[in-house]
Amino acid sequence: MVLGLAIRTDKLGVTSVVRDLSLKPEAYTCLLHFFKADSWRLSEIRQCWYRAIRNFIPLLKETERFLLVADGVKQSKEARRMPGVKRLHQESETQTKPDTIFGHMWGGVGVLAGVLGKMACIPASLRIHDGLQDAAEWEGSWLSAESHVVQMIRNCCEAAQVIGHSFALMDRYFLSVPALMTLREENKRNSFGVEMITKAKKSCVAYREPPPRVPGQKGRPRLKGECVKVATLFETMKSAFVPARIEMYGKLQDVCFYCIDLLWGKKLYQPLRFVLVKMGATNSILVSTRLDLDPETIIRLYSYRFRIETMFRELKQQIGGFAYRFWTKSLAKLNHFRKKTEPSPLASITLEKDRGNILRAVRAIEMHALVASIAMGIVQAVSLKCADSLAEMYRWQRTPCKEKPSEANVMHCLRRQLYAVLAKSSKNSILHLIQQHQTSPWGDSDSWVA
Repeated sequence: MVLGLAIRTDKLGVTSVVRDLSLKPEAYTCLLHFFKADSWRLSEIRQCWYRAIRNFIPLLKETERFLLVADGVKQSKEARRMPGVKRLHQESETQTKPDTIFGHMWGGVGVLAGVLGKMACIPASLRIHDGLQDAAEWEGSWLSAESHVVQMIRNCCEAAQVIGHSFALMDRYFLSVPALMTLREENKRNSFGVEMITKAKKSCVAYREPPPRVPGQKGRPRLKGECVKVATLFETMKSAFVPARIEMYGKLQDVCFYCIDLLWGKKLYQPLRFVLVKMGATNSILVSTRLDLDPETIIRLYSYRFRIETMFRELKQQIGGFAYRFWTKSLAKLNHFRKKTEPSPLASITLEKDRGNILRAVRAIEMHALVASIAMGIVQAVSLKCADSLAEMYRWQRTPCKEKPSEANVMHCLRRQLYAVLAKSSKNSILHLIQQHQTSPWGDSDSWVA
C-alpha cells in the first residue's frame, strides 16, 4: 500500500493501487481487507513510523531540540454512512471555500527535516479529533472524548517520546489553559520535554509577577500582579522595540520586537515569554513556554509553522491521503438538518456488532491516513537525500525549483524506476511479494497494441 500510494497516478481509491502496481484483480479484495483487519494495531504501526523518522530521515534541530509542527485540517466528505462526519465551520478566507461543510476534523503532527532553505515537513501522525466522542466509551475503543486542542498536545508528546526533546510549533488556536495544563502534565509524567511556541490573540490579557510579600502580612500569597493588555504594549513600549533582520519564509525580513515575561491563564498563571513583533504594517504577539529562549529564535521558529500547510496540500493533491471511502451500514444515514440539541447518530448505536463495524470503519480511515503519511514521508526523504541524483530526471518545468525536488517530481521518478528496481531486487521480500501478485507481462501476441 505504501508503494502503491507513492506512485499512483490518480486518486480513485484502492483500485488505483491495483492498476499502478499491475496487480491481479483478486488483490483488490485483499487490500480492502487489509484496512479493516484485526491482525494489526494503529498504535504499533505509528510507533514504528516514529522510529523510522528518527533513525533514517535527517531531522532539523534547534538548541538540541527537534521541531514538531501541529495543526488541524478539515476534509469535506459527502458520505452519509461514514463515521465521524459532522458539520464543520471553515475559517479560511479563500472565496472558493464555503462557510460550512460536512466532513472530518483531522489533527496532524509533522516533523521538520532537512536544512534551512531545503526543508520538508514529514507527516508523523494524522487522527480524527472530532465527531467520535460518543464512541470513546465503547468496548475496544481507542478513541478519545477530549477536545481537539488537548488531543493535539497529547499527539505531539507521543511523537516526542520516540523522537526526543522537541519544540511544538502551533497557531494561536492552541494557546489555552487546557493545552498548557496537559503539556505540563505530560512533561512531568515522561522523561522527554516538549516546549510550545505559538501565537496569542490581539485581545490577550496577562499579568505581571505579584509584588513581594511584606513580612507579617496576613492572608495567602498573591498569585498574580498587575493586569496587562498585551496589545497595548505596542504603543506604551514603542521606544523599547529592538530592530532586527531575521530570515523568515525564505528571505531576510526587517522586524522590530519587544520581549517580556508575564503570567498567563486564569487560575493557572503560568509564566510565558511574550514577543511583540512589528513587521511592516503587521503586528503579532508570539508566545513561548521556554523562558530562556531568545526572541529572534522564537520569531524564526514560528515562521516554520507554515510548512505544515504545504504538507497538507501535497498530502491531498499528490498522495491522495484524504481520498478514502470507508463506510458501514451499521451507521444511520447522516441528517444534514440535525440540531445541536438532538443526539448524534453514534449515541443511538447499542448493538455490539454495529459498534464493532463502526470502529473498524474508523480504523480503516485512520489507517489509510497513516499509510499515506508513511508514503509521503518516504517520498520527502528521497527528495532530501537524493536531490542531486534526481536532478537529471525532472519533469519539464518552465520555472525549475531552486530548493529540493518537489513531491510530484519524486513520484514521477519512482514511477519510471520502480519496475527496474523490481527486476534487480528479487531478494527484497516486499518487492518479491508484489511480483508474486502482479499480472503476467504482455507477450509477443500483444505487440500489435503498440
